[in-house]
Amino acid sequence: MTEGPIITTHDLNLWYSETHALQSISMSVARNRVTALIGPSGCGKSTLLRCFNRLNDLIGIVKITGKIMVSGRNIHEPGTDVVQLRKRVGMVFQKPNPFPKSVYENVAYGPRVHGIRDPAELDRIVKKSLRDAALWDEVRDRLHSPALGLSGGQQQRLCIARTLAVEPEVILMDEPCSALDPIATAKIEKLIDILKQDYSVIIVTHNMQQAARVSNFTGFMYLGKLVEFGQTDHIFENPDEDLTENYITGRFG
Repeated sequence: MTEGPIITTHDLNLWYSETHALQSISMSVARNRVTALIGPSGCGKSTLLRCFNRLNDLIGIVKITGKIMVSGRNIHEPGTDVVQLRKRVGMVFQKPNPFPKSVYENVAYGPRVHGIRDPAELDRIVKKSLRDAALWDEVRDRLHSPALGLSGGQQQRLCIARTLAVEPEVILMDEPCSALDPIATAKIEKLIDILKQDYSVIIVTHNMQQAARVSNFTGFMYLGKLVEFGQTDHIFENPDEDLTENYITGRFG
């Protein structure tokens, strides 16, 4: 396994038009670990997450300075293939967003886009991805049924399977449990713990208990700044910054 961080940022700044949304963020994301980003609404967590696969490019008023390295390569250097970047750095959104297709076609979609046509290979990828997303046993008899017929928690795991199908290095999760009930949330949290064996996971969550349960490292953000970043136990039990402690103990936010 390659050593060193999977993602590093150096003096990363982002503006939405005149609004300075991310301010001088420098951090390293460890391989095969879960990194959580916490902080109050509007502090820049999701904006930072979307920097890692250049989803903010889709917003016309965005300006970015500084450096983001993924596996040692600057993702903003000229000639970067953004489609390939998003294959390597996959995204799972807050609300499950399966395509209006069958369960099978949802998972096979990405591999098809990337040129895989062999039916046996697609079958293998779909089965493996659904297994890895802890969904196979629940949908093996409904592969050709509409994905929108699944429960919310199943839909979110299907979206995770769809991300896994193109073999990413990093999985970004933007509040993946906020629309789910406690049982579905527990399944996703258990899955995240398994996924870190093969992937690097970065999760944005409002739920501090969830961050404490699932992550190895935590970054606390406030007003566009990364106030503190370190091992999760340290951040939650003995933070260096008063601001972090006040947020975690519920004194503000």
